[in-house]
Amino acid sequence: MADSLGLESGVVRLVEYDARWPTLFAAERLRIRAECGTLPLRLEHVGGTAIPGMCAKPVLDIVAGRPRETPAEEYVAPLARAGYEHRGEQEVPGRQFFRRGQPRAYHLHLVEEGGPLWRDYLAFRDYLRAHPDAARRFADLKRALAARFPRDREAYINAKSTGVREILRLAIGAV
Repeated sequence: MADSLGLESGVVRLVEYDARWPTLFAAERLRIRAECGTLPLRLEHVGGTAIPGMCAKPVLDIVAGRPRETPAEEYVAPLARAGYEHRGEQEVPGRQFFRRGQPRAYHLHLVEEGGPLWRDYLAFRDYLRAHPDAARRFADLKRALAARFPRDREAYINAKSTGVREILRLAIGAV
């Protein structure tokens, strides 16, 4: 089943929605929980693979919410035991980024549960799940940008950011 995930470094490649992705998330959540033990952590499936019908890079995104009073550093060793490589903030203050797989198949974004990043990840996902027309338009944008920037991940992300901000504006306003 895991063959539906995996993206080579430096490549922008989209695949059509795979109905196995929620099951892969459920299994990964169990793996992570087993390694984190009693550490408080809420795990949510986010990104394109969390939106039924959405094309996506074949990388499953997980937002991991931790309580404000529990330092992010306490999660590094348990996540490493779960096979995640810690990559630091990666230019997103308030987020610790982890990845797993060769090629990379899982991204984990450790943020403060209830904080602005947590809110944005869930609002974006929930808005696109609830608004199929918006999801279709966003998928069209992603396809066009992937065709334009097949080997320039940064350019793809930067070009996509205007669409992401617009969806967040709608999502936060819709709450």
